[in-house]
Amino acid sequence: MTTNRKLEVISTSEAPAAIGPYSQAIKLGGLLFTSGQIPLDASGALVEGGIEEQTHQVFRNLKAVLAEAGATFQDVVKATVFMKDMNQFVTVNGIYASYFGDHKPARSAVEVARLPKDVLVEIEVIASTYVE
Repeated sequence: MTTNRKLEVISTSEAPAAIGPYSQAIKLGGLLFTSGQIPLDASGALVEGGIEEQTHQVFRNLKAVLAEAGATFQDVVKATVFMKDMNQFVTVNGIYASYFGDHKPARSAVEVARLPKDVLVEIEVIASTYVE
C-alpha cells in the first residue's frame, strides 16, 4: 500500500471507531475532512431516540473528531447534512444552529433513501486547521 505522507489520519476514542475501510477524518495541509458521523456513541452503540437525540450525538462525535485535529465548530467551512426525512429539517436545523452559533459555514442538506444502520441523520464537515 502506498502512503501519501502529506495525509494525516485523525482518530479519537471519543467518537465511534470507523467500521469500514475509512478514517474518522483526514488532514491534508490546513484542511480537515471528516467522514460522515452517524448517531453511534464512542462504544459504537446506536443512540436511542428520535431525530433530536440522534442529531445531538452526531454533533458530539463531530466535536470529538474536530478536537482531535485541534479544531472546533468555528473552524468548519462546509457541512453536508444527510437526512432520512426532509420533514425533520426544521428540527435538525435548530440543533445545527445551536452548535454553530453565529458562525455560518457553507452547507448542503439532502434527503436520502437510506443511511448506515438505518439512522435518521448523518453529517460530515470540512474544517480549516490553518494557524495564523
